[in-house]
Amino acid sequence: MARKSLIQRERKRQKLEQKYHLIRRSSKKELSKVPSAPTRLHQRCFLTGRPRANYRDFGLSGHILREMVHACLLPGATRSSWGS
Repeated sequence: MARKSLIQRERKRQKLEQKYHLIRRSSKKELSKVPSAPTRLHQRCFLTGRPRANYRDFGLSGHILREMVHACLLPGATRSSWGS
């Protein structure tokens, strides 16, 4: 589980990016005065807040996704198995 402060910081960056999105897109002027570049945003796991190994389709990190698939909690996702 990620620390609460890191998750809150990420949410703050997302709000700032949404706030200045139109200004950044329409303006050809100096962009250095517009805070919170979109490249600073990280995709985080929806459940644990883990910043790495995330699947965009599900919004989950790899090990949480694997556990949910094994528990049949994700419809349409199947476990991979090879060899019989």
